[in-house]
Amino acid sequence: MAKVQYLGTGRRKTSVARVRLVPGTGKIVINNKEIEVYLPHADLREVVMQPLVATETKGAYDVLVNVNGGGYAGQAGATRHGIARALLQVDPDFRPVLKRAGLLTRDARMVERKKPGLKKARKASQFSKR
Repeated sequence: MAKVQYLGTGRRKTSVARVRLVPGTGKIVINNKEIEVYLPHADLREVVMQPLVATETKGAYDVLVNVNGGGYAGQAGATRHGIARALLQVDPDFRPVLKRAGLLTRDARMVERKKPGLKKARKASQFSKR
């Protein structure tokens, strides 16, 4: 018998998260580590939990995540996006709740590229008239 699982892909900055929701006890594993070990900051753990809290499915599913690219904040955002998309497969009626919370929108903000002649994207060397 095949195990029931729901898949979702989330992206944020340069991070990509592949999320699997499996009916279980509410355990969250990111890259084969517990969430408390992988994300040391409580606010980032809270970001990951947002879709589950919004849909009131906090203890109903085990969340298994493979995430790569970017840093902690981008990976947490990508995981949040992936969980929200997977919850849509669980029950399409979650859509208005997740949409209202802004969890289904892919955050399009990216790092601006460095321009030639400047030190960073916008930082220029100090101007002197003489």
